[in-house]
Amino acid sequence: MDETEFWELVDTSREAAEGDPEEQADLLVERLVQLDPESVLDFARHFEARYQRAYRWDLWGAAWVLLDGASDDAFDFFRCWLIGQGREVYEGALHDPDALADLLDDFDEEVDGDGEELGYAADEAYEQLTGTVAPDLGLPPGAAEPEGTPVDFEDEAALAGRYPRLWERFKE
Repeated sequence: MDETEFWELVDTSREAAEGDPEEQADLLVERLVQLDPESVLDFARHFEARYQRAYRWDLWGAAWVLLDGASDDAFDFFRCWLIGQGREVYEGALHDPDALADLLDDFDEEVDGDGEELGYAADEAYEQLTGTVAPDLGLPPGAAEPEGTPVDFEDEAALAGRYPRLWERFKE
């Protein structure tokens, strides 16, 4: 599975789920079990690489503003959700986290921002296909700390200055 196929699966499942991350995860599993186990592992590698790439302080700050706070786990689930939003939103957020204010049509705190189930879709599909747990993906381990300069989540003035568009749209 190449990068284009990966993003196509992400996009078509999100569209079919009408943006609901849990429904999207279910649809992804349904679509992944139509593939061979190695393709499912390829999907998992693409997902994990993007998940690790998004482990950045600047994105965590954006998640903090969007979610009105984001613990370690909440940021993990946010990164899964961000991947689930598709290539344009994901790459746009990595380029400029404040751009999420423009990239997101709607944002419902009750549904959006938490894609925990998306992170397990490939594992679940692999288990359904093979009856076994997915093997190690052979990727280097993720960083112990987020990349970049730490963000002071408690300093609202600093957050408003660093993420002016997100702050204006989601906090005021």
